[in-house]
Amino acid sequence: MTRRPLIAVPARFSATTSALRYAAEVNARALIEAVWRAGGEPVTLHPHAPGGTADPAEVADRLARFDALLLPGGGDLAPHRYGAADTHAAVYDVDDEQDAFDLELARQALASGLPLLAICRGLQVVNTALGGTLHQDMGGPEREHRHVRHPVSIAPGSVLARATGADKAEASCYHHQHVDRLGEGLTVTARAADGTVEAVELTRSDGLFLAVQWHPEDTAHEDPAQQRLFDALVQAARQPG
Repeated sequence: MTRRPLIAVPARFSATTSALRYAAEVNARALIEAVWRAGGEPVTLHPHAPGGTADPAEVADRLARFDALLLPGGGDLAPHRYGAADTHAAVYDVDDEQDAFDLELARQALASGLPLLAICRGLQVVNTALGGTLHQDMGGPEREHRHVRHPVSIAPGSVLARATGADKAEASCYHHQHVDRLGEGLTVTARAADGTVEAVELTRSDGLFLAVQWHPEDTAHEDPAQQRLFDALVQAARQPG
């Protein structure tokens, strides 16, 4: 049998999980199943960054055994990570260890050209790692993109357009933050009708890089365009390094 490429997926800290009784480290089942359908072997990584600081050498060593990285959704990044002096009241589920680990994963993957798919928080992590900033809140329930599906327009000729095979997509969103200033080397490749940045890519990249603000795993089981994002990641992971 052909070996499934190993896809690293950092865990998310969870204060309670009924099946495990206590605090846990988790990943969304829909996300894991989308990677599996694509032919990958999803492997959950323990976020290790004591005191909110990740060791670059350790993170690089841990990533070296994997064929690709998937940065999933989750809580908000601490605003100080992108230079904000104040924290908006809507910011939630901040965890310094999670932030430090995810940011270092992004830096190491980008530096090495490891295939990378970044989803929702994952996109914000990459943008922050590259020196960009975020809008801490989109303006309350009437403007945020939580529990909604809406169309996004995809830039022709972009990596995202090639991966999805489409110039428009129906995005399942759950976010109240979005990109403010783009990180170095990033360009916008999809927007919502209200102008919200919904995808970015690197202008120059040595390996596959896809970053979307929405959650493709929500509908990947029924929407081929969304599943193709995971397919593209796994296909890139199969290529010789």
